[in-house]
Amino acid sequence: MRTQNSIDWKQSDLNVDSLWLIPERAKSGKHKNIYHGNFVPQIPNQLIRRYTDLGDTVLELFAGSGTTLFECETLQRNYIGFDINPEIIEYVKSCMLDCSTIKYDIKNVDVVDTNKLSRAIEEWIKVTNKESVDFMIAHPPYLDIVRFTEDTRDLSTVSDIDEFLDKLLTAITNGFKYLKPNGYFAIVAGDVYKNSEVIPLAFKIMDTIKQNLKVKMKGIIVKNIEGNRGKLGKQDIWKYRALRSDYFLFKHEYIFVFKKCSK
Repeated sequence: MRTQNSIDWKQSDLNVDSLWLIPERAKSGKHKNIYHGNFVPQIPNQLIRRYTDLGDTVLELFAGSGTTLFECETLQRNYIGFDINPEIIEYVKSCMLDCSTIKYDIKNVDVVDTNKLSRAIEEWIKVTNKESVDFMIAHPPYLDIVRFTEDTRDLSTVSDIDEFLDKLLTAITNGFKYLKPNGYFAIVAGDVYKNSEVIPLAFKIMDTIKQNLKVKMKGIIVKNIEGNRGKLGKQDIWKYRALRSDYFLFKHEYIFVFKKCSK
């Protein structure tokens, strides 16, 4: 990890506030908004720059459309990622054909499968001549609000919250095992609206991690992005629907940052 003394705080644009207001999704480089629910590139960019150094390895449990990988390429960090959707993996790999500056791989592995994930990570860390990864990040589905595949192993097909949290904890624990002592990891999560009420899914995820893993909570960040493609240009109709009912519009997500306890 970068030491605090190695950061030029006067010149740094790293955001240390607990509220991140992002006007729109970054579109530079290989980033394309082609995948529902994909990352805002500014999030992994900030986290990777703050908690890793050049040549470090980033582990991502839900690789999606490659947002974190593209940031790792730009920032010269190695990357190992996993996703259960083979089609999106092929798309991301096609975007990386011209990359020769970092070591990277994306594997079609169910992150809840402890044995398969462990074998894949152990094979990977041999490539980097390390015994662990330096940073872990995860942007899981929010229950079955958006289904990414019809694979029954896919967390986006799970509607029961207890089952979802149990499987997500298994996935995070599987990756956590390979995170270096005192290493950092981040979970990006949002809340959901089901059966006419808000389910605070993000805080349930945070509490599950706190109760089951040896970690210290280092940050609870609220992120708001104005350029949400689901509501872009439709603010009036969404406002109308909210006022006609009794709910509030979701414009936020949470970024939970944890530090792995060395003992």
